[in-house]
Amino acid sequence: MRESVRGLFITGTDTGVGKTYVGALVARALVAEGKRVGVYKPVASGCRRDGERLIADDAVQLWNAAARPGELDRVCPQRFTSPIAPHLAARAEANRVDPKLLRSGLEYWLDRSDIVLVEGAGGLMSPLSDDDYVADLAYDLKYPLIVVARNTLGAINQTLQTLITAATFRRGLPIAGIVLNRPNVTGGLGSSSNDSAADPSIESNADEIARRSVPPLLANLGYGATGFDAPIDWFALARS
Repeated sequence: MRESVRGLFITGTDTGVGKTYVGALVARALVAEGKRVGVYKPVASGCRRDGERLIADDAVQLWNAAARPGELDRVCPQRFTSPIAPHLAARAEANRVDPKLLRSGLEYWLDRSDIVLVEGAGGLMSPLSDDDYVADLAYDLKYPLIVVARNTLGAINQTLQTLITAATFRRGLPIAGIVLNRPNVTGGLGSSSNDSAADPSIESNADEIARRSVPPLLANLGYGATGFDAPIDWFALARS
């Protein structure tokens, strides 16, 4: 079954760049094409408590975008409260991130999905467990990367550094492409406006990244975008 299910691994140039936002847009596009979409976020920190449950809001957003497949708890099986690196958040709770579960948690989605979207935490070199970086998990799962970059000053450097990391980590990580995302001016996806006058790099980052990168720039999302400007064959970009 693992050989027959395609997937994409959504990573970012940093934390807070809009990985979940982009992942949700991809999930909706695939669902609209009639695909069964699995969504998997192996671990999350900074989760909120709702009674006896810990809720990972990113997992909920992905699950809703994918038309609520399977069980919500299986989207993100390892959840911790402190808003720090997952292995440190787990340690603060006298717990630990289970490196085996980071990988085996994907298996739940394989027999119920045509394609699985996996979302990492932070960037490729963000620690997940005591011994794993996001890049280790991406390497083991073997799915092509969608690199999400924040469209602000510094995007060119951050994107190229992420591409270099992907190319040089172990035997290299496959990259399907780059999505440039314009969040609000504070770095999130709230109510602030998209002010290109305050940051003129917004107008040039896409062209510069496209010119300097080998992987393609797949999309340049404006602030508050609800979809992609041009059709993208996400299913073709994915691989098993």
